[in-house]
Amino acid sequence: MTFLPNYFLTNLNHNCKMTNFKFIPFITVLSLIFSCSGDDDPVIEYVTVTETVTETETVEVEVDEYADSTLEGKITSDKTLDASKVWLLKGRVSVESGSTLTIPAGTIIKAASGTGADASTLIIARGAKIIADGTADAPIIMTSVSDNIEVGGTYPSSGPALGVTTRGLWGGMLILGNAPCSFSGDVTELQIEGIPTSDTNGLYGGSDASDNSGSVQYLSIRHGGAEIGEGNEINGLTLGGVGSGTKINHVEVVANVDDGIEFFGGTVNATNLLVWGQGDDAIDIDQAYAGTIDGAMVILTDASDHGFEVDGPEGSAAGSFTLKNATVLGATKACSALGVNGEMADFRKAATGNLSNILFKDFSGGKDVELDASADAASYTAGTLTFANIDIMHPVSDGAVCSNVETLDKIFDDKSDESTFEADASTFAEVVTEQQAGNGVDASIFSWTFYAR
Repeated sequence: MTFLPNYFLTNLNHNCKMTNFKFIPFITVLSLIFSCSGDDDPVIEYVTVTETVTETETVEVEVDEYADSTLEGKITSDKTLDASKVWLLKGRVSVESGSTLTIPAGTIIKAASGTGADASTLIIARGAKIIADGTADAPIIMTSVSDNIEVGGTYPSSGPALGVTTRGLWGGMLILGNAPCSFSGDVTELQIEGIPTSDTNGLYGGSDASDNSGSVQYLSIRHGGAEIGEGNEINGLTLGGVGSGTKINHVEVVANVDDGIEFFGGTVNATNLLVWGQGDDAIDIDQAYAGTIDGAMVILTDASDHGFEVDGPEGSAAGSFTLKNATVLGATKACSALGVNGEMADFRKAATGNLSNILFKDFSGGKDVELDASADAASYTAGTLTFANIDIMHPVSDGAVCSNVETLDKIFDDKSDESTFEADASTFAEVVTEQQAGNGVDASIFSWTFYAR
């Protein structure tokens, strides 16, 4: 049909569900339906006429935009999403043990708003699997229903509705497994933070180090971190007791209220992670996580706290992580720090692990890599917490290095003063210029992300 203006047809072809039309003539409804049957072949999912009318009467058209593309409640059998539709994540959704949720490349999931127990959250429970294999050209996107992104990952000419300063519009994604964790009291399982204890799908931990929770690749998680209780928000991506049989790579978390990505124990390896503008820590490690993180980029903003926060084991079970090839960009403006805290990294509660080939860039004076207490100094002294090839690139203003930056023995700070950490800093770290920097991650790896675009 050509009787409608071209701009209207363009909008209609994208929005054939007619969400904004109320009380229009019935003959017009027929015309609109017919105009949606062109080459693009979009589908009207629901058109409900609420009363019997003649041609001259009006009707109210009710359209359920997500009539057959809503995820809610418990998923108890294998389910594959259709990437040609935008999906609504409504409330707390759990993929139950024995079931697999498959999310094809290019799929967009928009989460309904809500807080507390009603926060929209996707849980992959122990014994369940997620197969979410996006690509660099067609990443999977999880965002808020307020985001105006369209199928194909594009935005209308008006641009994105949401940016890095918009946080907390929904929960986040949690993957829970049967791999070992170090829990207080040496219990074998625990309820993950962010999920009410009444929901047993929130349990994680076990004895299977090679446990397989599926595959996540080229996934962008945006604008989450809704609060479920006082001071208790959901991370962008939570990995609780996830085993080494699980594949995690090319994951981006943007504008989450709490941590970007948090590892609670487990043995999963993760590569090429990007966290931008989180409200707390970008990458958080707890409960003797014993996997490898290879390739990470952190971009702090004025809302952010630490780049890395690492806690040690909570029980007698030990575990040591590896974190290598990472870049952390600080939040500065005219040589002054921005943000709640904006620290480089914090090691707490007898943290154990190995860090190498790390670049900390653009942090102003007073920001540090910190051993929090005596237990962390003991880990460093014992060689169970190690550092190698750490580059520090100071911020520059008007072509000159900021005057308030610290020397290495101040940047690497043992709060307990019970180790040689500060004196040793020059043996494992150096201050470099842009031309000298050789450590960190290759930023081109993240060309597919929302941050890069």
